[in-house]
Amino acid sequence: MDASLPKNMADKAAERAAAHVRMFIYFAAGMAGLLFGLDQGVISGALPFISQEWNLSSAAQEWVVSSMMVGAATGAIVASVMAKKIGRKKSLMIGATLFIIGSLGSGFAVSADMLIGFRLILGLSVGIASYTAPLYLAEMSDKNARGRVISGYQLMVTVGILAAFLSDTAFSYSGNWRMMLMVIALPAVLLLLTVIRLPDSPRWLAAVGRIEEASGVLEALHGSVEIAREEMKDIKDALKIKQDGWGLFKANKNVRRAVFLGVLLQAMQQFTGFNVIMYYSPKILSLAGFSTTEDQMIGTVINGIVFVLSTFIAIFMVDKNGRKPTLKIGFGVMALSMAVVGVCMSMLEAGTADISISYLAAIMTMVSIAGFGMSAGPIVWVLCSEIQPLKSREFGVACSTMTNWITCAIVGATFLTLVDTLGSAHTFWLYAFLNGLFIVLTLAYVPETKNVTLENIEKNLMEGKKLRNIGC
Repeated sequence: MDASLPKNMADKAAERAAAHVRMFIYFAAGMAGLLFGLDQGVISGALPFISQEWNLSSAAQEWVVSSMMVGAATGAIVASVMAKKIGRKKSLMIGATLFIIGSLGSGFAVSADMLIGFRLILGLSVGIASYTAPLYLAEMSDKNARGRVISGYQLMVTVGILAAFLSDTAFSYSGNWRMMLMVIALPAVLLLLTVIRLPDSPRWLAAVGRIEEASGVLEALHGSVEIAREEMKDIKDALKIKQDGWGLFKANKNVRRAVFLGVLLQAMQQFTGFNVIMYYSPKILSLAGFSTTEDQMIGTVINGIVFVLSTFIAIFMVDKNGRKPTLKIGFGVMALSMAVVGVCMSMLEAGTADISISYLAAIMTMVSIAGFGMSAGPIVWVLCSEIQPLKSREFGVACSTMTNWITCAIVGATFLTLVDTLGSAHTFWLYAFLNGLFIVLTLAYVPETKNVTLENIEKNLMEGKKLRNIGC
């Protein structure tokens, strides 16, 4: 009998146990993405009923939508401090608790001001979750699966949006917008219960001097003492790199380059115009000629389904074809589809279009959603979690996440105004132009980071390589 068999069996058992640990971690942290998506999607269906009940102006509607983003931008700053001081796990727990408070409070609101206040709390929780979860997943996943894992988080965001659309549709027949806003508290309770069982990030544990605990987590993740020791050595080496402080102006120029790249990526993601479609889907469908509430809600649900399915494309492409090629394709698809939607809107405004043009506008809106779901939606979060050096990772990711929500708030707070002033056609043409510009910026600045360890990306950055080459 082969004497090595027991050892081989033990190794396989350890690998299976490690795989189970990783899957639980990915699921639990991915639940934060579900909350992110639920809150993004729920307001789309609830807003028409809220506006009708309280007779809200366009400006007031924009505030109801964008108040969540303002809170989220604040939440990203708060999360950066919490994640550094108390760790990723406890930050997620706090985010889930605030989400429960914000969603229930929104449902019980008796005025627009009260609703905006609780949506700010919701935003705070979503900002914490959207900052902490991708960061945590990047630090807990293997280099060869990192893109898929973080794209899986984005898949949970899309599932959350679709679930919100379905829930909104179910409650729309009775016009019960309060239940639309309150029911999303249930997944937050589940997140809170699952996060309690998560381990802390080994990179954070090492950064605060808890080396033995970090080594234990790495062994549980890999099922191998040897691999854990090798990764622990890389983490210790990264911690030795001098970065001249945590803040932007204290950091050296290479850290600042990473911060600015993260900011640029998140601004590019939001100014694609995707969230215009998500937040104002019924409004856009009405502009396209679909006047009944039933048609608008069905179209909104279909948009959510397209978003979920297209995110699967990113999961399969991101670690195989790479981040950069997928981004270029996605921006190209969005530029073309937004331009066609603009042409359709121009014909509809001029009264020269028939029903086929309305359907074409709706279809091209779905194509734009697919372009975002397969590219900028997940991949920007992947890149932003990869490019920041370990010692300043909390700060760098905070800056990029805060940018995401500030630009998201700008987009949400200006769409109706743009439509009222420029017209719907010129508004979509503006977003088409921006997507074309983002292809150029991707070519100039975005690195390819597939199959590269976080520590090697950091090494190339700190050596002063051009940003587009730090993944080489």
